[in-house]
Amino acid sequence: MPGLNLTRVEARERAAVITNAESYEVALDLTTGDKTFRSTTKITFDAVEGGETFLDLVVDRIHTASLNGEALNPAEYADNRLPIRGLKAKNVVEIDADFIYMHTGEGLHRSVDPADGKVYLYSQFEVPDARRVYPTFEQPDLKSSFTFTLTVPEGWTTFSVSPTPQPTALDDGRQVFKFAPTQRISTYITAIIAGPYEGETKTIRSTDGREIDLGVYSRASLVKYLDASDIMDITEAGFAFFENAYGIPYPFTKYDQIFVPEYNAGAMENAGCVTFRDQYIFRSKPTDWQLESRCNTILHELAHMWFGDLVTMAWWDDLWLNESFAEYMAHLATSEATRWSDAWVGFLTRKEWGLAQDQKPSTHPVKAEIRDLADVEVNFDGITYAKGAAVLRQMVSYVGRDNFFKGLHQYLTKHSYKNATLSDLISELEIASGRDMKNWVSVWVEEAGVTTLRPQIDVDEDGTLTSLNVLQEAFSPQASLRPHRLVVAGYDLNEDGSKVERVFSEELDVDGASTLVASAAGLKRPALILVNDGDLAYAKVRMDDDSLAFAIANISKFDDPLTRRIILASAWDMTRDGEFPASRFLNLVFEAARVETSIASLTALLRQIDTAVTSYVSPAHRPAQLGVVADRLLELAQNADPGTDAQEMFVLGATRRAVTHAQYEQIERLYKGEDVLDGLVLSEDLRWAMLFALVRGGLANEADINALREEDNTLTGEQNAARARATFNSPEVRLQTWEAVMHDVSIPNDTRWAMVAGFWSHVTTSPATYAQYVEKFYDQVARTWDEHTFHIASGIVTDLEPLPLVGYLPEVDVVARSQDWLDEHRERPDSLRRLIAEGRDDAQRMLRAQKADA
Repeated sequence: MPGLNLTRVEARERAAVITNAESYEVALDLTTGDKTFRSTTKITFDAVEGGETFLDLVVDRIHTASLNGEALNPAEYADNRLPIRGLKAKNVVEIDADFIYMHTGEGLHRSVDPADGKVYLYSQFEVPDARRVYPTFEQPDLKSSFTFTLTVPEGWTTFSVSPTPQPTALDDGRQVFKFAPTQRISTYITAIIAGPYEGETKTIRSTDGREIDLGVYSRASLVKYLDASDIMDITEAGFAFFENAYGIPYPFTKYDQIFVPEYNAGAMENAGCVTFRDQYIFRSKPTDWQLESRCNTILHELAHMWFGDLVTMAWWDDLWLNESFAEYMAHLATSEATRWSDAWVGFLTRKEWGLAQDQKPSTHPVKAEIRDLADVEVNFDGITYAKGAAVLRQMVSYVGRDNFFKGLHQYLTKHSYKNATLSDLISELEIASGRDMKNWVSVWVEEAGVTTLRPQIDVDEDGTLTSLNVLQEAFSPQASLRPHRLVVAGYDLNEDGSKVERVFSEELDVDGASTLVASAAGLKRPALILVNDGDLAYAKVRMDDDSLAFAIANISKFDDPLTRRIILASAWDMTRDGEFPASRFLNLVFEAARVETSIASLTALLRQIDTAVTSYVSPAHRPAQLGVVADRLLELAQNADPGTDAQEMFVLGATRRAVTHAQYEQIERLYKGEDVLDGLVLSEDLRWAMLFALVRGGLANEADINALREEDNTLTGEQNAARARATFNSPEVRLQTWEAVMHDVSIPNDTRWAMVAGFWSHVTTSPATYAQYVEKFYDQVARTWDEHTFHIASGIVTDLEPLPLVGYLPEVDVVARSQDWLDEHRERPDSLRRLIAEGRDDAQRMLRAQKADA
């Protein structure tokens, strides 16, 4: 039974029958209640005469349906499909149905803002959820033109792909917005946003002379925090950068950016109508990394307007090309067109995500085998985004930047408003560069896995380098040795020993098992030899023992944040592989954090501290390390420059890691204003983080939660209160939270994840209180998967799998229990089995790291 799935074979068969999806006319009445809305759709299309196929739709009720004027039987609707048979050369299908508002961030999401009771709607259609709003041929290669008409309450505005028209007022207080037809696009990048949104507008000029209207909008209760001017300045810089890089004017008619509540992703590249999670609107002073991340996301979605929206993949196996390309172009534009010229430091952190995913048993080629929609849903991962972007960065080096953009221009021009494949792009790059790319594509794009790079150093009795080679090994069994463009550099202390300086550097092509670094011969051996200086390559990087020892002893003496980050990334990868004790890594990273100037890097370091002390430190060492980590974070906060990002980040880190009564009391004094850190602003977000810690430590109660909730009468405040209540150290609270998160389908997405965070609050200090949830998870996970939509179900599996207990509760064997589940549930969907298998692999990695730290 297909259920909500669609296979590649079915999509190809349908595309062979539907020869042209000419147009959709979709009328939505969003005034029919708070559970369902009325959707009336007319699809005009060409087909093979006598053929048959099906429409995709997920409905509450079909009122009427017809094909070419002949009634269709609604009783034939099954598995979210309606068959259409006896097709003519020219066809019109019309369906009038009730569809369901969602609270999962999929389809048409409905959210009520507790700050003012106002209702907000937004759509999220990628991968297959336009069918939750109107009947579709839900596959990317059946592009069409869409005309939307929206009936909404008085006082609302609406947004879609086309510019927002002037509404027509009805006598009953409602209003109708009739949008102009769109260009030809895929269903998943259409958009419907409606509600009392507020914002600002601006007009910019495209390279073809057109005036393009920009808009930035949010909920009314957040508009006072909406720094629309900064967002539009970044957007305008992005327009100039991308139009110049692609050599093609912006391909749509306007560009709205709407920040919406309870959003699952960072953003979505709906054509000319981008939606963002409204956590990107900062209620308190953001860190520089938060601003840079928002900038990167803005440019990522803008890059998609050409690569993804103007030219779209034919099937989801080229999803990587959409996302990798936007990931790469966003970092390029951020580094060259905005104030964040060091954006490649943040890119390294993204690469770590890709490298981690690439070492799991579920690793897949950058161009993955996508058999059906279930396959693509789990492939929005570090390989599709980060590894793919790193591969594209290598591709640019391989063909040359000018040739890359020349080929890209031809590709985008030739396939405008159509669909294309990887082979179409490679053909244009081969023509532009004159290089045969077949082998390069084979090893980088069509093979999974990662290789390891390390130096091989030979010196004579005087310490002079006689030879320096870069060795390449296949870490993953399926990975071939690959060509890398990279830099090898040497570092040493300066004369007075106060800082580390680069003493030699060579950029070269590394290929095969061993590559000579010719310029190193005859040099005095530097104290540190660093493979992949500048972070051009995608690989696991190892240092020789002497270089590693020097780096550990002198990490605070490196001036360049990127060099420091490369060294720390190598040490972190060694820690994850069980080659470097987690306790030593903590000492190293705290020394680095003391001098770190890159907020992007500091953000990554604090996250790695959390993971190291909760998952990789040995059970024997963890109780002591937990206390030490929180003390060191509090000390760093006290010694940080007043009012800096680092100061607030160290305080936030301490709230997450506090375990002793003295630490909780110190946080309480800050929370109540009895102690003051000069320059530290107690924003609402910081106060909530402190309150979570105080509830965890038994120093706050329900009255304290209610008091802060009353001050923060917002959707975020409501979610934070749910997290705080789930944090109480009570068996009854834990069980109630578990049952609600696992099985209550009515809980909004972001509230659910807040409750999950509260549920696990005591697992590091009281793991035994969670023992019963191991069997509960594996007994209930199949039921949970069936009860929820994919996004919610996958989040529950990932967040509630009992990984926090691995190694810290002797009677619990998560590796064996997850393997038993896999053996006993071979019939379950591959996507669910993949998540369980990834959890088993994470558990094995944790045990190896804990053993290395013992």
